[in-house]
Amino acid sequence: MLPTPSTTHVDTNCIYEPAEDSFLLLDTLSSTSETQFLKQRFNSNRSIDTDDRLNSPSPLILEVGTGSGVVLAFITAHAETLFGRPDVLTLGADINPFACQATEETIRRACKERAGVGKEYGACLGVMNSDLATAVRPGMVDMLVFNPPYVPTSPLTWDYESDLDRTSLNLDSSNQKNLEDSRLLSLSYAGGIDGMEVADRLLEQIPSLLTKDRGVAYILLCRQNKPDDVMRRVRTWGLNMSAETVKQSGKTSGWEKLQVIRIWCT
Repeated sequence: MLPTPSTTHVDTNCIYEPAEDSFLLLDTLSSTSETQFLKQRFNSNRSIDTDDRLNSPSPLILEVGTGSGVVLAFITAHAETLFGRPDVLTLGADINPFACQATEETIRRACKERAGVGKEYGACLGVMNSDLATAVRPGMVDMLVFNPPYVPTSPLTWDYESDLDRTSLNLDSSNQKNLEDSRLLSLSYAGGIDGMEVADRLLEQIPSLLTKDRGVAYILLCRQNKPDDVMRRVRTWGLNMSAETVKQSGKTSGWEKLQVIRIWCT
């Protein structure tokens, strides 16, 4: 079993703490079936004898909504094990600026630990403070990972920046910080109607974000997100896109049952 990156430095008052969903993603990516899939997908054009990487560019892995950084750090630190090659580039994006900072530190610590035992690891290009993947150029992402805010809530109608400014005018500094922390944390779990308002926005971007020849995405959903409907929708996109469930949590009732779906270009 691959070691999980430490997140003891993360301020969980305003940043999503690693939980069952985070660990399900780690288990998925490190499973035998998925490492075989990824190794084949990202090494198919390389010469076995010469290790010619010119014919197979370094994969670019994007995680949207990094939170604590545990998933992106895991991918970066264990790139060689997961992809069969260490020359993997990773990139993160989160709307929470504190999550961006925490993710960079989580990655730094995980890679330092790998270096300490003489292991190779990938290279993180940085973590962007952005709304989903809006800052990423189309057609550049080889693998996308997204653990969206999937909890069904009332419709998402407020704008974080303006709403925070209006409601904090008459608060002292301590209460203002508590409000800001609460709002930032809610961005990591509040999914709106059916828990899909944020996920649907990213799903719309996937066909243009992924590279056409080897693009793949891993999306985590809960039961109330109607994952079967999501996969049917993906298959109607055309563009030779496929989708299937590759991992599920052990729970069998309620919206808490989680699953990871893989979307890929065939």
